[in-house]
Amino acid sequence: MGKIYTALGLMSGTSMDGVDASIIQTDGESKYKAILDKYFEYPSSIYQNLTKLRDKIKNSKDLKKHQKQIKAVEKEITIFHAKSVNEILKKKKINVDFIGFHGQTIFHNAEEKITKQIGDGKLLSKLTKKTIVYDFRQNDLKNGGEGAPLTPIFHKMLSEKFNLAQKKILPFTQGIFINLGGITNITRIDSDFNIFAQDCGPGMCLIDKWMRLNSENKIDKDGIIACKGNIKNEIVRGYITKIQKLLGDYRGSLDINDFNLSLVKNLSLKDGAATLTELTAVNTLEFAEFNAVIEKTILILCGGGRKNKFLIERMKKYGDQYFKGHIKMIDDFGIDGDFVESQAFAYLAIRSYLKLPISFPETTGCKKPCTGGVIIKNF
Repeated sequence: MGKIYTALGLMSGTSMDGVDASIIQTDGESKYKAILDKYFEYPSSIYQNLTKLRDKIKNSKDLKKHQKQIKAVEKEITIFHAKSVNEILKKKKINVDFIGFHGQTIFHNAEEKITKQIGDGKLLSKLTKKTIVYDFRQNDLKNGGEGAPLTPIFHKMLSEKFNLAQKKILPFTQGIFINLGGITNITRIDSDFNIFAQDCGPGMCLIDKWMRLNSENKIDKDGIIACKGNIKNEIVRGYITKIQKLLGDYRGSLDINDFNLSLVKNLSLKDGAATLTELTAVNTLEFAEFNAVIEKTILILCGGGRKNKFLIERMKKYGDQYFKGHIKMIDDFGIDGDFVESQAFAYLAIRSYLKLPISFPETTGCKKPCTGGVIIKNF
């Protein structure tokens, strides 16, 4: 058995509402124990600064154009991450070997091989007095990959640990993890624990943006607005056609800037929310069906979108035609679904330190399995 390390993972997703923080212990391979999970909500000033900045950056040229603002917001969120880390470590009294720092994605373009996650690893190391592992995507891009998704290797470890895809434990030959984040992605794991991963299309990003622009709410909590609206199925199919074209142009990684609200702009708040929610449900399940073995697949839902009751209701209604009720929450297996990605980046930090691969040809399209992450000690 390899040495067990303790790592703290930090994740701020496309909702830009706060930071998920998790401490785990692992050998970077099969051993794993969750120690602590905690959420830190951004103050309204940071949320506003982040969302306004992201909305300005439509292409790689905008990264240069808004460089001064990017640096200012980067410093602001890094200080917030540091305060969150120090609060945890002061209360928990546990020695952390590494901090896996995802940062905040403000731009990702798989075609141009450009990705930008803001977050100053040197400053975070200085403020926390810890070794930081960050900038996880660049090495994958250099090796021909698309930089995302990076969580599949963590999904594989969970699948092995909790027997989520073993035929002799469950009547399934494979499991499909569905991460309902800003962008939805899937990780397919068969009974031999081979992995395949791909982004599917918009998860919560269009729904959240619709609510933010047309109401006083950041999200459609529980799908309360969407459940009162009328679904426009022709618009749903229009979006799916666009998604299929995007994924036909480049294999598997998507960004929220790949999608906009043009097809729903003339709808009411309720109808727009209902239609965009249906889009996420139908598109995600169609991808799952394409990757599934008939009646032998269990779907495991992760990410913030799993809390949207109307979305899950629509997914189960659509999915029951094919998966016959085998759609489960990751929480059903004793794993807190709110912190899968923050735990994943703690796990990836240790794999990076051990120079173990974090991305694979079957997950990001890289030429060969490769490690990633920049390790910095600045104290």
